[in-house]
Formats: sequence, C-alpha cells, structure tokens
Amino acid sequence: MTTEDNAEMLNVLTAYGQRPLAQVAMQNAEDAELMLQVASELYKDRDHWLSKSERIKILKKLSRLMENRVDGLAMLIAKEGGKPLNDAKVEADRAVDGVEKAIQALAHMNGEEIPMGLTPAAEGKMAFSFREPIGVVVAVSAFNHPLNLIIHQVIPAVAAGCPVIVKPATTTPLSCMKVAELLEEAGLPSGWCQVCVCDNDVASKLVTDARIAFFTFIGSAKVGWWLRSQLAPGVRCSLEHGGVAPVIVDETADVQSMLPKLVKGGFYHAGQVCVSVQRVFVPADMAEGIAQRLAEAAEQLVVGDPTEENTEVGPLILPREVDRVAEWVDEAIAQGATLVTGGKKLEHGCYAPTVLLNPPADAKVSTLEVFGPVVCVYGYQDIRDAIEQANGLDVAFQASVFSNDLQRSMTTMRKLAASAVMLNEHTAFRVDWMPFAGLRHSGLGTGGIGYTMHDMTVEKMFVVNL
Repeated sequence: MTTEDNAEMLNVLTAYGQRPLAQVAMQNAEDAELMLQVASELYKDRDHWLSKSERIKILKKLSRLMENRVDGLAMLIAKEGGKPLNDAKVEADRAVDGVEKAIQALAHMNGEEIPMGLTPAAEGKMAFSFREPIGVVVAVSAFNHPLNLIIHQVIPAVAAGCPVIVKPATTTPLSCMKVAELLEEAGLPSGWCQVCVCDNDVASKLVTDARIAFFTFIGSAKVGWWLRSQLAPGVRCSLEHGGVAPVIVDETADVQSMLPKLVKGGFYHAGQVCVSVQRVFVPADMAEGIAQRLAEAAEQLVVGDPTEENTEVGPLILPREVDRVAEWVDEAIAQGATLVTGGKKLEHGCYAPTVLLNPPADAKVSTLEVFGPVVCVYGYQDIRDAIEQANGLDVAFQASVFSNDLQRSMTTMRKLAASAVMLNEHTAFRVDWMPFAGLRHSGLGTGGIGYTMHDMTVEKMFVVNL
C-alpha cells in the first residue's frame, strides 16, 4: 500500500550483471503508520482472530500454490539473489516444506495443567494454560535466502495467529512480495501480512513502534543489536546474525570424504551464508596438502550466471561486496597469507573461489565474517591451540569437527563455543525443524519454524475456583 500515486520507485536489479529486473513502489513513513494501525486493530479485535483451523486451511493452500510454482520461485531467487538455479530449486522446495512444518507445529502449540491443592490456599482450584498470539510482529529480513528466510519469519507469525509486517532486503524484495501475494490467494484476509519495501528510516519507525509485540531480524550484527536497543519496553525479539564458522580437523579425518563437504560449505551461494565454512584448522603437517586439494576442487567449480543449470557459484549480491572481499583477501596476502587459488574479481559481480593458507590470526579474513567465497586453512601443532583460536572471537554459531576418533570428537565438541557442532559434516548443515541459534554477537533467541512459532505466542493461564 502507498498513500500517494507518485511513490518513490525501487529499481530491483539482477545480482548477476546488475541488469534491470523490476520496479517496486517503496513505502514511506505514512504508509508504515497505516500498516501499524491496520495490524494493531486486527490484533485488538479478539473476536475476529483467525482460528487454528482457518490458519491451517490457509497454510495448506499456500503449500499447494507454492508447490505448483517451485520452478518460477527458484528462477526468481536466482535472478534477484544470485543463488545458482539448482541451489535455488532446493531453497524453493525447502520453503514449501517450511509451510508444512508450521502446520505440523500447530498441533503441538499446547499448554499444560498447573497443579493446585499443594497448599491450603490452592485447595479447591484447578488451573491450566494455553498459548495465544503475542501480538503484532515486525520482520526485517536479509537477501541471501530471499524466499526461505521470509518463510521462517512470516509463516510462523501467520501460523501463530499474529498480524505481521515484513520488510524485505531492498536487493531481493520480489520473493517476499510473491509470498504475500500467494498468502492472499490462499485466503489470508487483508492486513494480516503486509510487505513494507522501504528505506532504513522507515524500517526504524516500524521496529521501534510501541504497538509491536515481537521483532524478528536477520542481518548484520551491527544493525541487529542497534535495533534491539531501540525497541519499546516489553517488545520481545529474535536476532540472527553471522558467524566466522570454524572447522577442526584432526589427523584421523577421512580427507577424501571431507573435501567435497568443505567445498560445498565454503562456496555454496558464493559464501553468502551466516554459517559458511570460513576457518579450517588442520594439523600443521597436513595443512598445505589439504589447502592444495581444496584449491583444486575450487578451481573446478563453474562460476557464472546463476540462471544456468550448470553454474555452481554465482555472484555476490552487489559490486561493492566484491570490492570488499577483494580488499580483505589482498590485505591477508600482504600480511603473510599464501594465496593457494582465486583472489581475483571476475565479470558480472563474481569473485573467484579463494583458498588462503595461514592468514594472520588478526587479519579480517580470520576475525570477521567474509560473506564471500573465501576459505582459510590454518596449520596447528596442538589441537588445544586450534580450539582456543576457534573460540577467540566475539561471535559463535555453528562449527564442525572432522575426525574418526569418537572420544576426541566428543571432547572437541564440548570445548567449542558453538550452538551446534557437526561431526564429519560442514558448518552450514541445517534442517528447518532443528534449533538454529547464534551465540555471543551472533544472535539472540532460537530460529527454526516451531521454535519461532513458540516465541510468537504467550502462555496464558486460567485458574478456576471450584
């Protein structure tokens, strides 16, 4: 919705080559105010909340509509976000499954009986609890999974019965708008899901408004923590930021089976994943060999147009991100890192898959989230030193251990600062029913369809005097 016919237009460009893709009307402060009014009034009108059965009916139809449009959704992801088409198809299928997971989770949105009669004051009473919608939800989303992140933020709100206003990334708004369009087609009444394509000032107005009850954010830590500090009293939130994911390899690891997993985890979506493989710690006498084999595999990856079936690595989201990644890599090399492969800009916004050996511990590629196709390999003499370096940052998210020594694997897992540790799997592994949580600066709260639905409801108790 816009209050004026002459609304400012956003030019949406393809990630690959920055070609015109669409024009989208942007919302201003007046539009945001109207959205908040609509959402707030819907929540206040408790007599007309959407029942569970109504929500299930809508979500079932949405699932069917999305399933019938998977190929089109995947192509949209590839064009606006730059994710290679085969991976985009996986994202679209996963988004359909996410809707189904929300339907299934509704069956478990229950309360419990609270025991009474345990003291004289509690005699002659019974009590039970149930869950009800928390209130208006505002979601601010990221570009790197333009369909599935919207599913993870918007669909739990719809399933929980909350009116939701979603602000997509301005680089990738089209997938979000398509979800809202399909929700309307599936029968979601007007106002229950509103899309606000806007600048940061308007987004701040939405986020900081006292009428919202829950804020869900996926994006940079700097922005997420600042927005949290601006929330009105009582507003709950979840934040999902990035990590600098560590991998600990020991001498018993099956290198042959490990390498393709590290390649996938490091270069999937050109490394633009919050738990992408970034730091690989290897016994010193194995480090050069593993770095070389990683480089050989990286050089075989097809880099280019994400809409082509054979492309394995697409572009970064914006040209300035290519420049940033190049600067970080060049800095690491100047400080002593060995460039094993890559380290160069390619045409149409791509950057060559890059492997660095032994960059300094204080280099940007060692301490900050690269969010690009760069994997760093470090040789260690003592695994305790590797774990200490892995844990030595202000971020902590998912990590991996590659080993065939179970006792050592368990010990390493316990010592790693991470919310999830994968054994003989890359750091970016995720399924949508598992908890997904950043620690330290990496986030707040727990993602995952069912976990988010729980956060978007409140437990209400009813005490009966018999």
